[in-house]
Amino acid sequence: MIPTIFAKSLGTSELWVGMFGLLLHFLTSFLRDSWRSTSRRLFVAVVGAIALLQWVIFPAFTQQPVTVKVLVQALEGAQLAPLVERFHRENPDIELDIVEAPNDTNNVEDLYTSAFLLGQSPYDLVYMDIVWVPKFAAAGWLLPLDDRIERAGIDLGKFLQGDVNGGRYRGELYRMPFRSDGGMLYYRTDWLQAVGRQPPATFDELVDVSQELQAQGLTDWGYVWQGKQYEGLSAMFVEVLAGYGAYWVDPDTLDVGLDRSEAIAAVEFLVSTITSGVSPPGVTTYSEEPVRRLFENGRTAFMRNWPYAYSLGQQSAIAGQFAIQPMVRSSQGRSGACQGGWGLGIAKTTAHPDAAWRVAEYFARAETQKQYSLETGYVPSRRELFADPELVAEFSYLPDLLNVIENSVLRPPIAQYSQASDILQRYLSAAFSRTMTPDAAMEAAARETRALLRSAPRAS
Repeated sequence: MIPTIFAKSLGTSELWVGMFGLLLHFLTSFLRDSWRSTSRRLFVAVVGAIALLQWVIFPAFTQQPVTVKVLVQALEGAQLAPLVERFHRENPDIELDIVEAPNDTNNVEDLYTSAFLLGQSPYDLVYMDIVWVPKFAAAGWLLPLDDRIERAGIDLGKFLQGDVNGGRYRGELYRMPFRSDGGMLYYRTDWLQAVGRQPPATFDELVDVSQELQAQGLTDWGYVWQGKQYEGLSAMFVEVLAGYGAYWVDPDTLDVGLDRSEAIAAVEFLVSTITSGVSPPGVTTYSEEPVRRLFENGRTAFMRNWPYAYSLGQQSAIAGQFAIQPMVRSSQGRSGACQGGWGLGIAKTTAHPDAAWRVAEYFARAETQKQYSLETGYVPSRRELFADPELVAEFSYLPDLLNVIENSVLRPPIAQYSQASDILQRYLSAAFSRTMTPDAAMEAAARETRALLRSAPRAS
């Protein structure tokens, strides 16, 4: 009767408080009577029972879950809801609190940065873009994860190597991979078949086949890419750099390669696509979405974009008429896919590092990533999932995507990455608008980047 009454009027923890309060009352009364009428041995036993109830059993029943907070873009936070619900079912002692942030990733980075700079960050976990890792780790805002990974017996070889490498700073891992990303070349299979051409393997072939398709009247433009002055421009450019055998910054020596002849040739190629009419003049204002719309609307033969565009394209008017491949290259370079992706790190200021690790470990599991990929179309970071029958049935491009994304190229994992990227974007834009020549632009970019890095500590 008493538990029923309490259950109707109180919550779970309050119910146990009430029940144990009554029990303690009864035991105390019994203790008072025992002092008068029973032996000292019974008295000691009752005192022990009260102590057990008060300091061991009672706290165990009334303990509240530990709250673990993480800041996530609002759109993805909603997409994560089913995974969070399953985590709560499996881990009732941890409350995972997804704090909604703006959808602009730059704003999210700024919010995390401000929280850490103010001192005690309210976030226990950090949901990170791959390019944030060096900055956050160098600032001392993250806990290294290697010891926890070893104790948990996690095999990092089962993850995409680019995702793992992108989570490291100076040899230590600070981010557990969750979802991956990589740049690639999309092309119209039907148009290439119409003119009897194979997909291009080099930059010259890309321009040549684009001009042929334009001459045949099959397409308005040959090749579109991200030319707007923003982070997507830097991501696109590292692929072209790799294709010409060039580099941006060597993270070990901090040597800058932007003014080398191979890097200048990479800029000259992009400028030439505009001046030759292979790319539209407006490409200098394009981010991912304008590029995707041109491709889906049948106005371009080739497109550089991320994997998300594949599933959207298969729902458009060109479904079944396009394919993907690694980015083209020169005879001196290699095909490269800019490594993107997101993962979880543990904030150094957290009061609950063990609980935060359990969340990060949960999101790194194969079954968690599979569920998320099925629900959202995002690319997993575990290699075995690219051949998973259920995922391949839903996303037939995954086996091909694995070949693309394993040719990953990292943006420089340096603490000053954000500033270095801003420098590069400004001078690439100057070259594209032809206010500076490619060689002058890259010489200026290299000079400013060296000044930025001059006082940076060397990696050990």
